[in-house]
Amino acid sequence: MNNPVPVPELDEIDEALIRATQSGLPITSTPYGDIGLGIGLSPDEVEQRLQRMLDIGVIRRIGIIPNHYQFGYRANGMSVWDIDDDRIDEMGETIGALDFVSHCYRRPRHLPEWPFNLFAMVHGTSRDIVEAHVAEIRKILGDTVHDHRILYSRRILKKTGLRWRKSKERKCCE
Repeated sequence: MNNPVPVPELDEIDEALIRATQSGLPITSTPYGDIGLGIGLSPDEVEQRLQRMLDIGVIRRIGIIPNHYQFGYRANGMSVWDIDDDRIDEMGETIGALDFVSHCYRRPRHLPEWPFNLFAMVHGTSRDIVEAHVAEIRKILGDTVHDHRILYSRRILKKTGLRWRKSKERKCCE
């Protein structure tokens, strides 16, 4: 029998904080202070409560989700790499630190159809620029590379954060 996943205990202030941040943090020099003003918390209390929700798993991460198209980056390519497993952690750290890579992570291979185990998202104002960046990555990865591809985005997927839903049976976050 499956054990239900326990729902962390959240109070009314946590719920108000989730509702206040579910559309994103204010783009100001004092986002925690601005949120706190709306729900009666100090900036430190906002930060502490968000950290607590991160720690208990209610929130997975707090980060920036830019709309690259608004900044002129219309060529967005996920570069996928088949590299030696024993070098993937080292190479992933190196590639993830490049200023033109927004995120980089390891994924399982699905052989024989999908041999790629390292993914790095590259943004550029043109495909030529993306391809030049991918060529830089190729040089850095050197002889660890067996194959690679660039998968270009065709459309923007809706990007949303945590959404609060409260039902009669229980409270939960999605």
